[in-house]
Amino acid sequence: MWYAALAAVLVAADQWSKYWTVSHLALEESAPLLPGFMELLRIHNYGAAWSSFAGMRWLLVGVTAVIIALVALLPLTGRVRHPLGRLACTLIAAGGAGNIIDRLRLGYVVDMLHFTFWPSYPVFNAADICVVTGAVLGVIYYVWIYEKYDRVKK
Repeated sequence: MWYAALAAVLVAADQWSKYWTVSHLALEESAPLLPGFMELLRIHNYGAAWSSFAGMRWLLVGVTAVIIALVALLPLTGRVRHPLGRLACTLIAAGGAGNIIDRLRLGYVVDMLHFTFWPSYPVFNAADICVVTGAVLGVIYYVWIYEKYDRVKK
């Protein structure tokens, strides 16, 4: 139950940040966020990471929906019981949901966070942070925790 509430809060925060960006910045307009480190830069991403698969909206929606379903079901099936594994699944599902909402509603994902010290790094959003953080936690969980706590013994 806590994980579902956390996912809802994360999706709401992601959607709010995208709404604020669209309401306050024109396309490709920027504004300082953390001077010397990060700026807000409104971009429409028609693809996935680094704009890969650009123009393949329905493929991205389908793949994202399958991933969301799989990671959401892992804790429900008892395959992932440890809190770190459940948190990883929650973050990945919430991030995927935040971006799939944009793809279904707008046909693209609103990105706005840009490192000013690393200009070539792609612009990203709160949902992307959730997915990446969840993936890193998922690797930590699988490498150091899964075998000891959650692996089904035969």
